[in-house]
Amino acid sequence: MTPDAARVAFISDRGGTPAVWVGDVHGAGPAQRIDLGPDPVVSVSWSADSAWLSCVVATDGGVRTQVWVVRPDGSDARRLAGSAQVHAEMGPWTRSGHRVVVTIPPVQPGDATYSYLADPATGELHPLATGELISVLDLSVEERLVVLRDGMRGRHFCVMVDRLADVDRPLTPRSATGTTESAILRPAPEGMDAPLIAYLVTDVGLERKQLVATPLGPHETTGEMRLVASRDDAELEEVDADDAGRLLLLVWNVAGASELELLDPATGERNPVRGLPGTVASGVVLSRDGLSVLLAIESPDHPRAIWRLDVPTHSWSVVSAIPPLADATLVHPTLECYRGADGLELTGWLYRVPGAARPGPAMLWLHGGPEAQERPTFSPQHQAMLAAGIAVFAPNVRGSSGFGRAFVHADEREKRQDAFEDVVASARLLVDIGVADAERIAITGRSYGGYLTLAGLAFSPGVFAAGVDVCGMSDLHTFYRDTEPWIAAAAYSKYGHPRRDRALLKTLSPLRSVRSITAPLLVVHGELDTNVPIGEAHQVVDALRKLGRPVEYLELAGEGHEYRRLDSRVTLLRRTVEFLAAALTP
Repeated sequence: MTPDAARVAFISDRGGTPAVWVGDVHGAGPAQRIDLGPDPVVSVSWSADSAWLSCVVATDGGVRTQVWVVRPDGSDARRLAGSAQVHAEMGPWTRSGHRVVVTIPPVQPGDATYSYLADPATGELHPLATGELISVLDLSVEERLVVLRDGMRGRHFCVMVDRLADVDRPLTPRSATGTTESAILRPAPEGMDAPLIAYLVTDVGLERKQLVATPLGPHETTGEMRLVASRDDAELEEVDADDAGRLLLLVWNVAGASELELLDPATGERNPVRGLPGTVASGVVLSRDGLSVLLAIESPDHPRAIWRLDVPTHSWSVVSAIPPLADATLVHPTLECYRGADGLELTGWLYRVPGAARPGPAMLWLHGGPEAQERPTFSPQHQAMLAAGIAVFAPNVRGSSGFGRAFVHADEREKRQDAFEDVVASARLLVDIGVADAERIAITGRSYGGYLTLAGLAFSPGVFAAGVDVCGMSDLHTFYRDTEPWIAAAAYSKYGHPRRDRALLKTLSPLRSVRSITAPLLVVHGELDTNVPIGEAHQVVDALRKLGRPVEYLELAGEGHEYRRLDSRVTLLRRTVEFLAAALTP
């Protein structure tokens, strides 16, 4: 939102394709669409001086993105970086609002990543930093200090770079495992012998993602990292602060639900925010004066909408209304706890078919990542399955985020087989609690979840009656060969190295055991997917067809790894419901 907290920029697909909309926080007139062409807009950020919007646009709807700037009235639109051949990522605006960070990952394997400060008025790119897999998390007001993150998935380290002195100092250990989600620089609280402080959301050296702080002293020396806010029952997802650094806003993930907290860094006092009008919050922004919060909130029975929190009174008001939903019974899930084959505690969200009196058809839904989390959000897919009489269980198998550092690393490399076992344990739970008929359980998922779907069918034949693989990897060797270079380089820590771990990757690739797949399978892929390239779908479909196995293929034109256009999502949903209804009918 703008510094005066009067206007908001947001992404909405209300026109069929995600686009930027600008509106008044207090509802003075309808929001206006900013025209950046037909391609989907992925994200938007408002400059600190309110003069510009920076936007990420998915080129042709695919994985590679462009960074654009535009005035809030829609004028002076300019592409800063990115094309059909070159991927560009948007970083933060400088606190003055005059420049925005643009990062360009490597085009070829082994190349470096380059970050620039971009002038929105001229389009000029000024070199800022170079590294392997770097991301710029924040800059100081005068643009002298830069907080950089580098490293592979689950192996992040952060440094503070002094551009004037041309030195860098560690903010987290380089050799430790863990992930740093975000970092911000703010004035240090009164009484601290340092002008600035760096706040990081990280689990490096910690059991869970928490808030840590490192003082930046005279001559930009770094002090000792200290724990500022932690919870034994939750992970920290987001942090924001006012300009003066007198108030911090924390967003906690508590078993998938969101909780907000306001923290005074000077006293350490923590004030919970009650009455969140939904279950899951995202995109949280604290105004520069610390008096307003804007955030998106959703629930299983309500799509995502923008809300405003008045900080002094803790009162809520809706900013972007959602049209009334169709007259349908929407189900709230229950959180189920169970154990994997080795005793590890697992959880998942169970959506029961209303009025079902006996075990019936059910499907497992496996999220992507795997460093992601199934949460009680608004899911048209889950609700449509329930309306068709199919129960849904969405587990968080090991490797999922939200449950601590040990859990998210519990599936890496040679431990991948344990995640496969978690999938089987999830199906067994549905039978044990009387939700599912053991002969009528489908396995479904997207991205990494699509890979788990193929793995479940190939490595545990007979457990599942059908499968739906949405943009999943079928062979880890061909995935590494064909994916984007920066995606491959970041994945070595998660799956293994394509040369050093060649035998392991072969063992873990469902395509190598494709003869074991006998259940009906629907394979779905986006035409322009270069994250999990479309060849992953083609090769498993071709192999199954040669074997005479029941397989269907749906290719979504103009879509990449994410299916952003409404008509594509509707097509996918209808086809999935029809396929599973037929496959699970006795």
